[in-house]
Amino acid sequence: MDILKNIKEQLHGDITEANFEGANIVLYTNNENFFKQGGGKIKEIVEQIKKRIELRVDSKILPDQKETEKKIKEIVPEEADITNIIFDAPRSIVVIEAKRPGRVIGKQGSILEEIRKTILWTPQIQRSPAIKSKITENIREVLYANNNYRRKFLNSIGQKIYKEWSPDKVEEWVRITFLGGARQVGRSAILLQTPNSKILLDCGIDVAAQGSKKFPSFNIPEFDISQIDAIIISHAHLDHVGLLPYLYKMGYRGPVYMTPPTRDIAALLSLDFIGVAYKQAAQPLFSSVDIKEMVKHSICLNYNEVTDITPDVRLTFYNSGHALGSAMAHLNIGNGLHNLLYTGDFKYGRSRLLEAAIVNFPRIESVITEATYGSKLDILPPRIESEEKLLEIINKTINRNGKVLIPELGLGRAQETMLVLEDAMKSGKLKKVPIYIDGMIWDINAIHTAYPDFLSNTVRSAIFQDKNPFVSEVFSRVGSPHERKKVIEGGPCIVLATSGMLVGGASVEYFREFAGNENNSMVFVCYQGVGSLGRQVQDGIPQTKMIVDGKEEIVTIKLEVNTIKGFTAHAGRNELLSFFNNMQPKPKRIIINHGEVSKCLDLASALYKINRVETNVPRALETLRLK
Repeated sequence: MDILKNIKEQLHGDITEANFEGANIVLYTNNENFFKQGGGKIKEIVEQIKKRIELRVDSKILPDQKETEKKIKEIVPEEADITNIIFDAPRSIVVIEAKRPGRVIGKQGSILEEIRKTILWTPQIQRSPAIKSKITENIREVLYANNNYRRKFLNSIGQKIYKEWSPDKVEEWVRITFLGGARQVGRSAILLQTPNSKILLDCGIDVAAQGSKKFPSFNIPEFDISQIDAIIISHAHLDHVGLLPYLYKMGYRGPVYMTPPTRDIAALLSLDFIGVAYKQAAQPLFSSVDIKEMVKHSICLNYNEVTDITPDVRLTFYNSGHALGSAMAHLNIGNGLHNLLYTGDFKYGRSRLLEAAIVNFPRIESVITEATYGSKLDILPPRIESEEKLLEIINKTINRNGKVLIPELGLGRAQETMLVLEDAMKSGKLKKVPIYIDGMIWDINAIHTAYPDFLSNTVRSAIFQDKNPFVSEVFSRVGSPHERKKVIEGGPCIVLATSGMLVGGASVEYFREFAGNENNSMVFVCYQGVGSLGRQVQDGIPQTKMIVDGKEEIVTIKLEVNTIKGFTAHAGRNELLSFFNNMQPKPKRIIINHGEVSKCLDLASALYKINRVETNVPRALETLRLK
């Protein structure tokens, strides 16, 4: 059955064009009355075919853009504070960016509906970041500058999704192959295969490894880039998304599914990855052109939004509580044949920044879970205890006239620390000293302010009430080498800088300068990858070789080194066990990856004993048949 032809026939000539936008169906009409009053007929068809349909006006009868902009500003209350109006003419869409999007929408969507009926364009509302974000602006530019291409691309995805299954493919099976991330943390990449689909779950880099061990193993017969139907990205940390632009460099032109914040942050981290390579006099793996291709081919989904991504696989993202926009991917395969949950990285506990991971799902047979802190020794202290320990270390260091360096993952961990420090500074628990933010943390803060709906209720409310903690006066941005020099030469302070594992970025420069002074402190609050400089310092090396101005230099480590495990954005041992204890429905099989070997095996053993469920700890390149 040709689904588009069938819909057009039912609507008797009111439709001039019918297209796909991914799994969604978009109808265009040149009948203004039908556009305004045809909602009932469209609803009937939606009930019948169980697919999302959107009705838009044919571009031939759309009013002029200048006139439309004027009308929008007349209808929308001034307090909405519109910052930008962007026209996506090939798709008859107008994007309205405002500081208070709720005022553009109105009570129960009343203003939005008035806009739609008055201007005929289809309005889409976006929040303007409270902090100006170049990356978010650039991404929107890339999408709208290529809107003709986007329209054709999204239509081609829909055509693939809705094509009939081949009748000769009677056998039904599901299997997964671990191309990276098995019995290790880093280079996450899992190939999911059915008779109809090949889907890649994550595409990361192990930033702490050397040579080919940095990358997933793509040189196997099952992996053919031209046959990959879709890529799903759980979140924007480099060990899950770092190699994605490289696939576009190698010719992949299919869709990548992620949440909107993940897309923005993935682009930012990828650009930073290029910058770090140049600083280390290395050839970058990919260029900004490849990052643009990644953005052009992205399809963004919100949490709990269900969509078909291939003829036999349906995807739903759920909050994983790990980082802004991080998602667990629920895959309904073969119309109920098998239900797989890929957790990515998750946190089953509420933090200041995010709500806890979801545990209720429609159906589940298999789960692929992380085990970063999966051993019986990985019992995390209560969050409040960790916060008090951090403040105690900082106050002691400041009292002895020292500086505190906190190497941070730009995404998630840094923002959590900022919320703790801002609260402590306001309540007087922390001595009044400058808090400097260096590296790409500031840009990622801007992305956080653009997507408050993905944050905890507390932070979201603060942003809505113009009490945005990320723009608090207690923080100072370091934006140049000259400003960095002033921080290094200045008095007691706290420095948050990327990268979190001391494998490049501003944190390495601060470490080099702070390391020789025993009054200074370094606090590790995130996971340190095996082989990284951060792990070596954490393990107590007395000195290290570093390249300074192109020359090798021995840096002696005298500063006080502390590790606070309770701040991690990963689930600790008890959270992992509680997650599976509370999960509904119960899975029949749990597959463990993303952890050092001993942690994976330890967690597998505990889950088997407690839940009497089959557990697997696959090795690299191992294939498991799920069905």
